[in-house]
Amino acid sequence: MPRHADGADADAPTHLLYLHGFRSSPRSFKAQRLAAWLAQHRPEVHFWCPQLPPSPAAAMAMVHETLLGWPARRSAVMGSSLGGFYATVVGAATGWPTVVINPAVDPARDLAAHIGEQTAFHTPEERFYFRPEYIDELRALAVPAVARPARTLALIAQGDELLDWREMQAFYAEAHVRLIEGSDHALSDFDLHLPHLLKFLHLCD
Repeated sequence: MPRHADGADADAPTHLLYLHGFRSSPRSFKAQRLAAWLAQHRPEVHFWCPQLPPSPAAAMAMVHETLLGWPARRSAVMGSSLGGFYATVVGAATGWPTVVINPAVDPARDLAAHIGEQTAFHTPEERFYFRPEYIDELRALAVPAVARPARTLALIAQGDELLDWREMQAFYAEAHVRLIEGSDHALSDFDLHLPHLLKFLHLCD
């Protein structure tokens, strides 16, 4: 793989965006684990995991506003669950390398049952309202297919208790797919799969 004069992989991102899932936050253990690895091994990489607002339109507007200042050829995006859907949208708009973890394929359908007051997963004392119009916002964001399969990696757990792994596998069939036996929606064994996604992003050998 090509490297800069300082030994860094020329294909590795200098900026990495992580998008959390529904009811989640930057306190997501996967985001925290990734941030810790980068801090130890690749401290030069700018890592951003924002707290996303409940409105999908507002979430994407906030993200895209910040991304305008990021390097077009040295950035990458990751996301889990609803964040995987968002990451797919961002990847389609930017062409960046994209990693999705148990991504929501049709969140407009799946989240229609969750309209109303919700609690934040990591801080249950915090509540927010998931409004009916957010379903239409999700529909408006949806992309018909993975825009750049060769630049997309999907980690899909067959043990996902919330989303159908077959649906995920079908949608990302043309992309790089790591199909995981067992595990769960949160991908609790994330550490086992972290090296694979890091290699895909050229962040480690």
